[in-house]
Amino acid sequence: MPEPRRAPGAQVPAAVTAVGLRKSYGAKTVLDGVDLRIPAGSVFALLGPNGAGKTTVVKILSTLIKPDGGQAQVAGHDLATAPDGVRAAVGVTGQFSAVDGLITGEENMRLMADLNHLAKREGRRVTAELLERFDLVEAAKKPASTYSGGMKRRLDIAMTLVGSPRIIFLDEPTTGLDPRSRHNMWRIIRDLVAGGVTVLLTTQYLDEADQLADRIAVLHGGRIVAEGTAEELKRQIPGGYVRLRFTDPEAYRSAAAALPAATADHEGLFLQIPSDGSQRDLRAVLDRLDAAGVEAPELTVHTPDLDDVFFALTGGTTPATQPEEAVR
Repeated sequence: MPEPRRAPGAQVPAAVTAVGLRKSYGAKTVLDGVDLRIPAGSVFALLGPNGAGKTTVVKILSTLIKPDGGQAQVAGHDLATAPDGVRAAVGVTGQFSAVDGLITGEENMRLMADLNHLAKREGRRVTAELLERFDLVEAAKKPASTYSGGMKRRLDIAMTLVGSPRIIFLDEPTTGLDPRSRHNMWRIIRDLVAGGVTVLLTTQYLDEADQLADRIAVLHGGRIVAEGTAEELKRQIPGGYVRLRFTDPEAYRSAAAALPAATADHEGLFLQIPSDGSQRDLRAVLDRLDAAGVEAPELTVHTPDLDDVFFALTGGTTPATQPEEAVR
């Protein structure tokens, strides 16, 4: 049966909402009033340096620990009054693999099927489907201790999916993986979302958030300091520009006269104009060139990337320079 059409401009329902989440360990405040709204069927990335509280958010929303304050709903279930409903709706893949290396990949999957109270026949069916989906059929009978890092992470996520969760928390799922394995994990995440699953992704890799996330929140000092799409966040940071290259010195001089705010490179015949990268800004530059009767052979637009955003919002702290969050 097709899903009912959503009226134009209607807001996508939220899979996860949180208001004012707070958590402290002794004198250290980890979360200081965190608000989140994660639309259903999307990837929401939570960025922040180590120690910023990303894992604490995941643990709270998956009912592993209780917040000191605030409210949250996950899949329509209140975190405080209906934790069993939350647990039934979510799957969690933590920073460290939950795979048991002493048993085979297939046995790990069967164990998860038993923990999810699946009937034996259903457990075998789900295990076979997921092993094939995650390209683990050939390795299924081998001890998981012999798997590569990428294979263990694929098995970890496959185990998370045994209970058919509609919301998955992926806490730094690609940490330590080689580039090929990371890209394979990205494909898996995209496939999950295409199937209607909602993903909350915490990551230290800014390119990962840029590639995968529909929306990104930056967590710093226990608070969300910025939220939006990757492009929206990049536009908040100064440093963008339009660059024009000329081959004709006369055209270059005419353009420089028409664009007095530009930084000029007389030797290379380049002009660089500050810009926020918006269509309006670009059109203003082109209109000035048209009015001067000048055409630039080459035009490039540079906008700040997520690295620039992260440095600006966290005071120059890179994702991996602070101590790891304590495992609690």
